[in-house]
Amino acid sequence: MRLPTSRKKPAAKPPAAAKTKKAAAPAKGKKAAAVVVEDQAPAPGKGFDLVVVESPAKAKTINKYLGSAYKVLASYGHVRDLAERKLKGEEVAGIRIADGWKLRYTVDEAEEEAGRKRRSPKNILAEIGKEAKRATRVLLASDPDREGESIAWHIADELQLDPKRVYRIRFNEITKTAIQNALAQPEAVDMDRVKAQEARRAMDRVVGFPLSNLLAKKVTRGLSAGRVQSVAVKLIVDREREIEAFVTEEYWKLTALLSPHGSGVSWTADPKKEKIYAKKKGDPEKPVDDATAAASEAAEVDKPEDGAEAPEEKAGIPTPPPGSFLAELAKWNGATADVKTEADADTILDAIRDVPYVVSKIEQKDRQERAQPPFITSTLQQQASIRLRFPTSRTMQTAQKLYEGIELGKEGQVALITYMRTDSTRVSNDALTMVREHIQRSYGEKYLPEKPNAYASGKAAQEAHEAIRPTDLTQTPQKVQQYLSNDQYRLYKLIYERFVASQMVPAVFAVTAVEVEAGKALFKATGKIEKFDGYRRVLPPVGKQEDVTLPALAEKQPLDKLDLYAGQHFTQPPSRFNEASLVKALEKEGIGRPSTYSSIIGTIQRRGYVEQKDRRFFATEIGKVVTDLLVQHFPKIMDLQFTSHFEEELDEIETGKYRYEDVLDEFWGPFSQALDAAKDGMQPLKTETGEMCPECGKPLVARYSAKTKKKFVGCSGWRDDPPCKYFKPGEGDDARPKAEPTEFTCPKCGKMMLKRAGKSGPFLGCSGYPECKTTMNIGADGQPVLSAVETEFKCEKCGSPMVKREGRRGPFLGCSAYPKCRNVVDLGADGKPAKPIETGVVCDKCGKPMTVKRGPRGPFLACTGYPGCRNAKPVPADLKEKIKDLLPPPPPKQAMPEVEIPDPCPECGGPMRLQKSRFGGRFFLGCKNYPKCKGTAKVSPELEAKIAEATTAAAPVPS
Repeated sequence: MRLPTSRKKPAAKPPAAAKTKKAAAPAKGKKAAAVVVEDQAPAPGKGFDLVVVESPAKAKTINKYLGSAYKVLASYGHVRDLAERKLKGEEVAGIRIADGWKLRYTVDEAEEEAGRKRRSPKNILAEIGKEAKRATRVLLASDPDREGESIAWHIADELQLDPKRVYRIRFNEITKTAIQNALAQPEAVDMDRVKAQEARRAMDRVVGFPLSNLLAKKVTRGLSAGRVQSVAVKLIVDREREIEAFVTEEYWKLTALLSPHGSGVSWTADPKKEKIYAKKKGDPEKPVDDATAAASEAAEVDKPEDGAEAPEEKAGIPTPPPGSFLAELAKWNGATADVKTEADADTILDAIRDVPYVVSKIEQKDRQERAQPPFITSTLQQQASIRLRFPTSRTMQTAQKLYEGIELGKEGQVALITYMRTDSTRVSNDALTMVREHIQRSYGEKYLPEKPNAYASGKAAQEAHEAIRPTDLTQTPQKVQQYLSNDQYRLYKLIYERFVASQMVPAVFAVTAVEVEAGKALFKATGKIEKFDGYRRVLPPVGKQEDVTLPALAEKQPLDKLDLYAGQHFTQPPSRFNEASLVKALEKEGIGRPSTYSSIIGTIQRRGYVEQKDRRFFATEIGKVVTDLLVQHFPKIMDLQFTSHFEEELDEIETGKYRYEDVLDEFWGPFSQALDAAKDGMQPLKTETGEMCPECGKPLVARYSAKTKKKFVGCSGWRDDPPCKYFKPGEGDDARPKAEPTEFTCPKCGKMMLKRAGKSGPFLGCSGYPECKTTMNIGADGQPVLSAVETEFKCEKCGSPMVKREGRRGPFLGCSAYPKCRNVVDLGADGKPAKPIETGVVCDKCGKPMTVKRGPRGPFLACTGYPGCRNAKPVPADLKEKIKDLLPPPPPKQAMPEVEIPDPCPECGGPMRLQKSRFGGRFFLGCKNYPKCKGTAKVSPELEAKIAEATTAAAPVPS
């Protein structure tokens, strides 16, 4: 579906030094967010140029290559965004559509809040503006994509920097050569790229805000919709419906075990094993190892190397003895074999038991298998999911760190890979020279092609970018492994090997295809032997790769039939998406950009539209409901072709072909009409059931929960005073237990404590709730245990009282203002707050001091700016030795009560063991085969009684 383009006008090029019009004034009573720097005249002779990048880690790496003539600051990403409060005259918050799509941006000026010790964008802009006044030039070096271009423009526009002193520099890798080349070629901010990014942001806002508000009114709170995320959910919902509607059909495969006549192969046929029946529903699944699972996922995403269909596992068929081979029935009576039933299979088996088997045709040829291109963003996400089992978010976070720089001992901070948000497979000439020299030196001439391998990029690829590759091949994964985390090492190794393999010669296979005639039947067999490993020397394919060998055969040669097998099969529905195949589908349909896939996948899971089970996506009930509503009332938004077409329009805006206002106008007219119609036409998904509440007599209504995103039936008086919180248990669910009075009194207000049911088991809550929020855990002996005890200590961050809590690693102090303030402090041996250990280490992300904290695996370095900055590192060996006497003591190990556990694991049938929960010290049962089996079970009342008896005998074990 193509949008009409006749109304679009070519974009007008703005004057080079033209200043962008400032955003509309803020609402009355709201402090202006703009940070204006006065006196922006050039300041020659001040001695430095200011370079502004996005992250402190990148700033630290770049500082290595710049001398005292430069100062590097970080903007910490975006410095401003569209306003979220709607003002008069704005059709959507932050956007005046009728006024030519004027966007109103605001800067977050929140000062340091309780528990949020980080600088606001206002503070960051003020620092940049202060240094910009003193600098000779301001070099905006944000990421080399549309979003980075937009960030550069926002900084310059918000600070109203003098265009004569502001330049844009871009680089795809953080190396000395790349930085020097960028500094030698400063440019102006590319306003066409900025406009393309603004068009995306505006479109996402005018779709997301109105649709999310509509869903909140018609379905439930906490839902959201978007131009991209809703279409991604639709892909999963459509696949779910395909699976639900799939009708399974039976079919059979016939296989013959053959050997050359007179070869003497010894084999005893067993008629009882001739039939191989498919596994029935409910039969236990055969455990699948990671390699097999990865190979299965790879088959869904990648084409098999030989270009043919992926071979099916011949389950139940014995391994052929040496000198024999398996051949599968391909034709029967001159037509393609189509064996539907067991009776059909029996008919063919009876017909070919005693006929002669003869080789009718042999075809032998060598086949080359080329390496795949170096990674782009989408293929990196796919292969990291398949090979490393990384979700897309983990892949992108790890790649970001490799790009920004890793501390490599005496070498300092070094960027290991090029920019990881790219859709281009282009490789620079310098990189090609580097990799070809590496291949020749490390593997020899026979692995080096005559000329560099070339790969085609997608039609929308930005060829100014490069593929994802190592910045320096001398930094081998083995050389830098000691400085990398496990995730960083594994991902860097994958990127390194894929890049090197992409410039190596193909692998070569000897492929033999054999046809065997047996009466009216024609059998086929294929042998494949690797003759030369080629690129596989560096990057073997996923899964187990074995040669399939055939004995020496000749045409017209008679064969001995050793055995026959008839295998029952059933057609399978389409596979559910995993992260790799979903990324491939999004890319194929042109939905979003690869750099956004991680956030899309995260968002649709957080909203409850889809869930992952065993690495597969399942559409939830609310996901189906929301998708159906949007398809019904907004078919254009949910159309895959429209979503893909808009991405093409953004490319046209970037090239200057179209004006972004015209592109957005085309969409807004029909969409606003559909929105108005949906406000009246979309029926609320809240209906009376015709039943009355058994507790208060008011009508029961069926509606969706904002918390669970599932449908339930509850009392319509839930908002009354007093509220009725009755809800009807779902099918197969137990009724919610009522709060039970106890003999215990609240230590804070003296009121009775009630026994309530929580997610992690029973607990005691004050009957004076919500005025008194005291809660107590129930100990193994049935007595109350305070979960939080007020102390005389004050929170150093917000001034609220600190409370003593019991954690997994012993007692600690936590702020009573939680969750607004999340400050926690270790307790010293004297029962007072432990003083932070001065380490002399500074956080490389925010510049704040790092201190020592105690974790489940021992002490670690943590930024004092937590939770605003969550940077953490291992304690270096030399520092650990210096402060060993100051380190927090490990918690005493608790002996488990010795009780017999007769019940087997509900998942695998293995033995279970008693384990202690993180929450309140309660017990549960866990499988002893963990982590292969993660089965768990609740402790029965009988076992609880035994644990209570044995608890008194359990004493702390010295560590």
